[in-house]
Amino acid sequence: MFVLVEMVDTVRIPPWNFHRQLNEAVAEELNKKLANKVVYNVGLCICLYDITKLEDSYIFPGDGASHTKVHFRYVVFHPFLDEILIGKIKYCSQEGVYVTMGFFDDILIPPESLQQPAKFDEAEQVWLWEYETDEGAHDLYMDQGEEIRFRVTDEVFVDTSPTGPATAASDTAAQPGQSTAPPKEDGGEKKEAPYTLITYLFNWFTSVY
Repeated sequence: MFVLVEMVDTVRIPPWNFHRQLNEAVAEELNKKLANKVVYNVGLCICLYDITKLEDSYIFPGDGASHTKVHFRYVVFHPFLDEILIGKIKYCSQEGVYVTMGFFDDILIPPESLQQPAKFDEAEQVWLWEYETDEGAHDLYMDQGEEIRFRVTDEVFVDTSPTGPATAASDTAAQPGQSTAPPKEDGGEKKEAPYTLITYLFNWFTSVY
């Protein structure tokens, strides 16, 4: 679930931190920059583990800060495929069941990976399992906050880095009175998560197991 990742970065130390030990100042800046952030194709950064190498520091013209190339190891949340984890149901939607581990919320169990036969209750906004017994079928609801065990089947990284302004659809000049501003984005557009785990429901603790 947690792995150590070797990284290299150039750390900027502002002048008002020159009185501190270099290791301490570098560690603080690295945690400010990376802690609780998703690094593309790496995972969710948790905290600095150690610094393995500090190269020479430089001060560039026009900038009173020092710049140091640092080699370090960082603790990263990046489960391997088929790893089994424990979490709690955050909420349900037509897309599936969303699970949280407390520090990480972007975990999805798609409908086809739930215990079958499953159906979505529109009124309650929850998924339920139609469990068959000798006495007939029983609806077992997957309520918010229930603890479940799930298996990682896939992961999705999305590059959320800022992009430049969109280019015009055509090079034709604007007519008098015609606005040249880009169209406004839909305020209701769903923001994509930078890192999502796609999982399979391995064990539902409130089921009959």
